[in-house]
Amino acid sequence: GRRTPSALAATRGAGRMPSLADRRSVSEAECRRCLEQGVVGAGFDLGLETYRVPMALHALNRARLCERMRGHEGVVVLAGGEQTTRYDTDHEPIFRQESYFQWLFGVSEPGCVGAVNLQTGAATLFVPDLRSEAYEIFCGVAPTCQAFVEKYAVDECYFEQSLSDWLGDQLAPDDESKVFVLYGLNSDSGNYASPAVLHEVFAERTDRDALFPAIAELRTIKSEAEVEVMRYVNWVSSMAHAEVMAAGKPRMMEYQLESLFMHHTYSHGGCRHVAYTCICACGPNPAVLHYGHAGAPNARQLLPGDGALLDMGAEYHCYAADITCSFPISETFTDDQKLVHEAVLAAQIAVIGALAPGVAWPDMHRLAERTILDHLVAGGVLAGDVDAMLDADLGAVFMPHGLGHLIGLDTHDVGGYLDGTPERSGRPGLSKLRTARVIEAGMMLTVEPGCYFIDRLLDDALADPVRRRFLVADRIEGFRGTGGVRLEDDVLVRTDGVENLSLCPRTVDEILDVKNGGAWPPAVDACSGLRRAWCRPNPTIAGGPMRRYALAEATPA
Repeated sequence: GRRTPSALAATRGAGRMPSLADRRSVSEAECRRCLEQGVVGAGFDLGLETYRVPMALHALNRARLCERMRGHEGVVVLAGGEQTTRYDTDHEPIFRQESYFQWLFGVSEPGCVGAVNLQTGAATLFVPDLRSEAYEIFCGVAPTCQAFVEKYAVDECYFEQSLSDWLGDQLAPDDESKVFVLYGLNSDSGNYASPAVLHEVFAERTDRDALFPAIAELRTIKSEAEVEVMRYVNWVSSMAHAEVMAAGKPRMMEYQLESLFMHHTYSHGGCRHVAYTCICACGPNPAVLHYGHAGAPNARQLLPGDGALLDMGAEYHCYAADITCSFPISETFTDDQKLVHEAVLAAQIAVIGALAPGVAWPDMHRLAERTILDHLVAGGVLAGDVDAMLDADLGAVFMPHGLGHLIGLDTHDVGGYLDGTPERSGRPGLSKLRTARVIEAGMMLTVEPGCYFIDRLLDDALADPVRRRFLVADRIEGFRGTGGVRLEDDVLVRTDGVENLSLCPRTVDEILDVKNGGAWPPAVDACSGLRRAWCRPNPTIAGGPMRRYALAEATPA
């Protein structure tokens, strides 16, 4: 992308500090130029055609935070992530930035602290002083403070030992001003965000309550600049999924599918990290929802007749994709594989068609359950009234996880159960939802219905008179050991519905075409109900915004 000086830098050069309003308008304009023209000031990329992320994205986030916290006076101080080592060794795993710090500053290096003045929006970094002969020999020349200012488009940068003096100067003019640090519960992990550690002299002027709900809520609504990063990482991940689908054959190992995905996303997309541990579950293993962990490390050999469930997503500039594809390892679907696949696909289409601002997410979960149960009844796996099945929580036997979750800088993104939002349900299935919120425009969520045949849950249902009456026992027995199907896309909620950023083969015909050597993306959209937002890399600006295009819709049979 073409690079230009920041308009804020020009304002400073004119001898005045930009106002908060200046910062908001300039950062919005820079993000817009990036999206429309590929013009980038300071930015992140990994060369070749990898997407150029404008640092204005983070400047806009800072302006949004200042506006959200209007009425609070003082300085936000946030600690970045620290480089760790493996147990008692000196091996350093590849560093990945802490997500709240990434949202505000976009800084790649560990050990930093960032500050934002809530009145002016001015951003200041405090970085480790790494200048030494040993560092230069082993790691290269340590970056200067000015290099950080230019790289991340912040106002100032100092070495970390200057933080206390700087903070004292910031607070001195106003006895009412405070230091706002991050502290709050992550409802997915049960862990608490760690506040920046400050000198004890600031203890009485430190606020640990106001920042967390403000920044967590802001992260639930994506700016257009954030959407474009997620469009890119979804495109990279989707093309990798299609490549793996085409390559998967009997006698391969599950971990070879994982390896192909990781190679494609890094080699072709610059994605050094995956967003979570890859799930490459084949044969009976899709019935283990989080397969792929150390005790089940994607190590089964693929056999003829197996179904595959591959849940894999890349990460770029810390923004995640979370995509699941399901397909047969052999060259065609069996009748039962097709039944389950089309039940789950119908659920995904139904949810994507109904999802809009003002819709309650638990209602979408119930819609997915209803659709899957309808198809299982039609296929002779279940018998009876679907409303009665839902009342008996039978949907949770076949889909024991939540329909999906917020996604962004984390796969399970923050904001699911903040104070003032709907509480978690106690009902089976619904209790696994990572949010029960009413949907708003600008939210990004996964839509990931599934249908599984898990022995423990089937046995429990067959032992329960209320649920047993719906199960056709001999048909159920035929599905044991087949695992299950999940289809997962990442969608953006617009004011008028959904934009699906994931671009994977989904219909039976699309999957079989790719497995038999067909091109992907296709020439025709065989399933317009998925609302896939087709795009490709920018043909004229390397690393520029993805180019949207339309496919012809398939003619109804």
